[in-house]
Amino acid sequence: MFVRVASTVVFLLGFSSSSYCYLTVSNAHCCYRHHPSIVYENNPTNTNLAASRKTRPHLVPCSSLKVGDKNVVTHDTSRTRRDIFATAVTATIPLLATYLLPNGALAFDNRISTAYDDRPKRKGPQPQDLGVKKRKGMGGEEYLGLKPCDAAPHCFCSSTTSEDAENDPMHTISPWVWPISLQGGKQEAFQQLLATIKSYPPGQNNIDGGGFRIVKVDDGYLYVQFESLKNGYIDDFEVAAVGDTTNDDRTVQIRSSSRIGYLDFGVNAKRINWIAQELRKKGWDAPGVDLQGQHRDYSSLNGLL
Repeated sequence: MFVRVASTVVFLLGFSSSSYCYLTVSNAHCCYRHHPSIVYENNPTNTNLAASRKTRPHLVPCSSLKVGDKNVVTHDTSRTRRDIFATAVTATIPLLATYLLPNGALAFDNRISTAYDDRPKRKGPQPQDLGVKKRKGMGGEEYLGLKPCDAAPHCFCSSTTSEDAENDPMHTISPWVWPISLQGGKQEAFQQLLATIKSYPPGQNNIDGGGFRIVKVDDGYLYVQFESLKNGYIDDFEVAAVGDTTNDDRTVQIRSSSRIGYLDFGVNAKRINWIAQELRKKGWDAPGVDLQGQHRDYSSLNGLL
């Protein structure tokens, strides 16, 4: 493991060094004159390159060189060895984190147990297109909303077109609506949402034992990552106020999805239903996942029936 990281550092150092040592640049601060029999031009396929590297050059004043002198390789000294080393170290930071740090160091602090910290985790890559963006439905209709679900039964999303919702009931859930009694509007509604998320008990209903982390809290947007205990699977959970709240649109869109695997064995449904239940206690209109009705196919595929 350490050898793999170390070899990567050496490779990057060697690559950076050879790149700037042998590239011909116009703003060189010093020049190397090679043996007259060796011709080195701006051609990386030059057959004399290997020979030129074997020839020991000597430094000459750039002012003494003549235009068109092909026996000269210019050398850019604007980058020091310290610059190259810093670049290589920066590039290997993700590798160091992945291969040298224990899994426990990357786990969420509110996990219910540390017994599985040494077990390899399968977090999966974070999707690049999360958040509120312009989307396009299956029929080509554009809308502003959260990332749509893929075909796998491990995702729910309320942000979609009416046509997609009708054609894909397994992944579609109803949005949540905060009570009209909230005088603070969207700001107060998301304060309640944030407080509800913070009170979420990892391990409830035997899910999310690895804890959770609130990644982003923005104006009308909340992004949270939940983790399974043993394998470290990460699920992405988002809520967003997409509509025009100035026109009394009190709707909140929801999305909860697994990153890897085909099935989720009910994890996303259990998470949504717990949060929805807590919001209903506060007066929200917050329907959850209907495991016996609309989302029966999801239940059947995930072995919940």
